[in-house]
Amino acid sequence: LSTMEGLTSQVDTAVAGNDYALLARVFSPDSMSRLGQGEQRALAGHFIKTTVSSPTFLPAAFGSAEVMHVMTLSLGNLPSVVDGASDNKLRQMLFDYKVNEEEDYAGAARILGGMRMEDVEGSPYYMSPADTCDVYVKIAECFLEEDETVEADGAVTKAGTVVESISNPEKHMALILRYKSTYARVLDANRKFLQAASRYHDLSQSATDMIDADDLLNMLGRAATCAILAPSGTQRQRVLGAVCKDPRLSQLDSIPHFGPHATILRKMYTHQIIRKEELVKFEATLAVHQKAIMGDGLTIMERAVIEHNMIAVSKLYLSIFLSELGKLLGVDSCKAEKIAANMIMDGSLHGSIDQVDGTLNFTKDTTPQDVWDKSITSFCFELNRVTDAIPKTEKTSKETSEQ
Repeated sequence: LSTMEGLTSQVDTAVAGNDYALLARVFSPDSMSRLGQGEQRALAGHFIKTTVSSPTFLPAAFGSAEVMHVMTLSLGNLPSVVDGASDNKLRQMLFDYKVNEEEDYAGAARILGGMRMEDVEGSPYYMSPADTCDVYVKIAECFLEEDETVEADGAVTKAGTVVESISNPEKHMALILRYKSTYARVLDANRKFLQAASRYHDLSQSATDMIDADDLLNMLGRAATCAILAPSGTQRQRVLGAVCKDPRLSQLDSIPHFGPHATILRKMYTHQIIRKEELVKFEATLAVHQKAIMGDGLTIMERAVIEHNMIAVSKLYLSIFLSELGKLLGVDSCKAEKIAANMIMDGSLHGSIDQVDGTLNFTKDTTPQDVWDKSITSFCFELNRVTDAIPKTEKTSKETSEQ
């Protein structure tokens, strides 16, 4: 027998007899060095096909470090096609084992990330858009379990490129909802709180029996959390309004994890000043990534609340001393001045700082609604003026004709 035939026969014997040590010898560097690159790939493909088709070898062999090493080597050195796409089948089995037995979510995600997926029908690696989306969503979900947000973002982005191509969406609604939920969680984990709040709120309004009412309420609570943490601005105010006007908002009071959310959310939406002591319970409900300290030394929550309070102060005052502003915001006057300057620069606050007098002077912004109201008022005034002038004109014309 040739070297290749001999090694192939040993693989068959080892798999049939669950002989892990023999497999380790077959795929040892010394043994593999006697084969060319093409033969090494062919042997790896044969090994994977044999293990997947064996009724007794897997999943027990996953518990062997020797076998796992051989599988890792083989999956990284495959021919262009393995019969029956056995490498994909093995990756799926490895994924299930790592998730269910080892709880190694990141390792499971990386195993599944190596699956070969093609959109050409007839290819052994053809996968429908729904199946492809499912793989990417699983990868993103696993990376989120390990807080590897960059990798999760990459996976859910790939899922987004195929989710619109899924035929018969009603049939795959559960998958589509999983994608939307995972996307919202990725946005949340990456501290894109404004977008996450909007996504969570949309999910909380899903009209489907596939999501329990409690889960929908949980999504509403997450939307409230992210809306509170989002940076100030008109878009945030719209999201605050959408969540605040949700008829289920008061139900969050009965959920310990979201107990303080409704009160804080309403105060933010109505531009009421929020005191630091009101935030203790809310801060205790935040996840680790939501408590991060930013470059300015403030936590995400502290910055969000200070920016909110700054806007609230602008609704109450035309001008305020920076020292007094600092007391209201719970920071020193220098920090208050810096925050105000940054907000003025990014357009979220309208006003100017007088460093000589040590004051912050607010400029009352004109909203589109204000412009509309003024236009209507002006039109009504002109209409009344013209209406009042008509009888006078008619009277003058009558007197002229009589003369």
